[in-house]
Amino acid sequence: MKRLKYASALVTLCFALAAGAAAQNVKFKTLDGKVLGKGDAPLPSAIVYLQDSKDNSIRTFIATQDGSYRFGQIAPDLDYTLWAKYKDTKSSTKSISAYDSRKQLTIDLHIKTDK
Repeated sequence: MKRLKYASALVTLCFALAAGAAAQNVKFKTLDGKVLGKGDAPLPSAIVYLQDSKDNSIRTFIATQDGSYRFGQIAPDLDYTLWAKYKDTKSSTKSISAYDSRKQLTIDLHIKTDK
């Protein structure tokens, strides 16, 4: 009976360790860039949208003073669509493929503005 308890505890421990090791192997991508207007002027406060292909959920980021944005922990096995809006003007959309193996993506978004 004691052997059965110890064996059961050992199996449970092995599964827990395997699950922990698998969780550590998850790799994410990061995405950054700038939102730029006329003459490559930065557009602070532009809203950057990142939509995933799995459930169409959208994450947003408000561009910083120099027009920069950053999304961390992007799943490498999903496709994404990226775009930005400044006031009532939208940039063209950019596609991010799951087949792109780069871990760090940099994409600048251009919006035609008067600024």
